[in-house]
Amino acid sequence: MSALLAVSRLEAFYGASQILHGVDLAVGRGEQVALIGRNGMGKTTLLRSLMGLVAACRGEVQFAGRDIRGFAPEDIARAGVALVPEGRGVFGSLSVEENLTMAARPGSDGRQAWTLKRIYELFPRLRERRGNGGHQLSGGEQQMLTIGRALMTNPDLILIDEATEGLAPLVARDIWATLGVIRAEGIATIVVDKDFRSLAKIADRAVVLSKGAVVFNGAPAELLARPELLGRYLGV
Repeated sequence: MSALLAVSRLEAFYGASQILHGVDLAVGRGEQVALIGRNGMGKTTLLRSLMGLVAACRGEVQFAGRDIRGFAPEDIARAGVALVPEGRGVFGSLSVEENLTMAARPGSDGRQAWTLKRIYELFPRLRERRGNGGHQLSGGEQQMLTIGRALMTNPDLILIDEATEGLAPLVARDIWATLGVIRAEGIATIVVDKDFRSLAKIADRAVVLSKGAVVFNGAPAELLARPELLGRYLGV
């Protein structure tokens, strides 16, 4: 599997506080990676650093063979990376359809596989609510919209922070199914979520962060078979 994303010795800072301590990470094309760890261990900071939203970084970030560290977020997005942020970031004053169409563009290679029609096929609930404002949606609908908006950029890699946080079990099940569809489409993903056991069913690999450093990188089944690691780093 060729490396789409290659991160080497990545350090990140908020002011004088160092959050990431020499993170090494590679993600292959079409690979789905579970990024897990306790709260405050650096998961969100890592995703934000990859998206160019944390300016104080050191190390190397290669994406599709290009060094993107130091790029502006919009340039990283144009290169083929999309972010589904924690808190969703829906534009409340725009309709569902406006939230989707404002993000629409061809992929880095010119492909336009993800269209408004396809998003509505993936999320029929969004079609039903297409005229509603973002502020009128439930949490689950907002998460569908945010994932749909990311797909409308026809990305090569999607970073998903807290995929099912605060969602009802049935809605969370739909989000897990959606991540399976994304994986089947050959789009690489890094997914953060507290429900590791559900994430382990669809992820190709698990990466555990503790105090801003990678402490495990391997198959989800291997991590599930090591209860001492689950207890130490996840509290489960």
